[in-house]
Amino acid sequence: MLRTIAQGFLKKKTTIYDLAKKLGVSPATISRSLNDHPSISIKTKEKVLQAAKETGYRINKFASNLSLQKSNTIGVIVPRLNSDFMSTVLSGIEKIANNAGYNLIISQSLEQEAKEKFNTKTLFESGVDALLVSLANETKNYEHFATFTERKIPLLFFDRVVDLPNCPTIIIDNEAAGYQATEHLIKQGCENIIHVSSGLNRSVYKLRYSGYKKALKEFSTYNREQLVEVGNFSQAEAQKVVDYIQSSKQPVDGVFVSNDNLAVYIIKALLKAGYKIPDQIKIIGFNNDPVTQVISPELSTIDYPGYKMGKLAGQSILSHLNGSINIESADQIILKHELIIRESSQK
Repeated sequence: MLRTIAQGFLKKKTTIYDLAKKLGVSPATISRSLNDHPSISIKTKEKVLQAAKETGYRINKFASNLSLQKSNTIGVIVPRLNSDFMSTVLSGIEKIANNAGYNLIISQSLEQEAKEKFNTKTLFESGVDALLVSLANETKNYEHFATFTERKIPLLFFDRVVDLPNCPTIIIDNEAAGYQATEHLIKQGCENIIHVSSGLNRSVYKLRYSGYKKALKEFSTYNREQLVEVGNFSQAEAQKVVDYIQSSKQPVDGVFVSNDNLAVYIIKALLKAGYKIPDQIKIIGFNNDPVTQVISPELSTIDYPGYKMGKLAGQSILSHLNGSINIESADQIILKHELIIRESSQK
């Protein structure tokens, strides 16, 4: 009895050569049939699949992928994973990728150029079929992406992007969004509006600031540009903004913040300091994170379609990988944003 079981375990595995011999065709024909190659007729494929089923042949997907130089994985690098906006983007990418039989390898740069470089190298060595990147705030050198571009491995930037040859980008019109947010505050009667952002190194923040300046110039003769830079969008940085407001010679009555979480922290700090919102100061954020409807008063914001951006990024990469489009010629894709007006900025 035990001997019979052992013999069963030691039974030789069926190979493509066994199937080829059984059907009287070449091993190459067996391999192409199992991989659904278009050069093989449907009738032959059906015979091969039936023979494989009868003999208990199991396709070694890992070996197959190696022979095709394909891993069925897509690398993704984001600044931080603890972001509502980035979570929705990743959710969109994952839905598209998983439906197509691809897996994601996700890493975060923590806003550091060095870590972004390390992650890029690691993903390349892992053999990912493509790379999706939202840049770290610190990144100023982009040579680490050359390993992908030189080998024609698809590379796409989203949200925080850079203009590199043959690398498409997916963004919203950040300048128009910044303009719209500032215009709204002006039309609500604000005369001294400040803009709060995490520096201008990344184009998303630079363009939002540009839109803010453009609106001030067009709609108001008494407004002056005031950029309050913060190190990050944490709660600790909110007090710096409140300190600036309290020390301002001309009373600040409008605040446009490039991030919803920081805007919420600023609201809480201002309320604690005795300010009335929106009576004394009107505030608008950016992204339309869930926290905007939890705070009181509810936060006005710019809706940034993260889930749609993720789906589009995933679809673009997969369409390139299966040969239906060439994303290298896509250049730039701009998604539509939306101004959402709530209590924090209304008269």
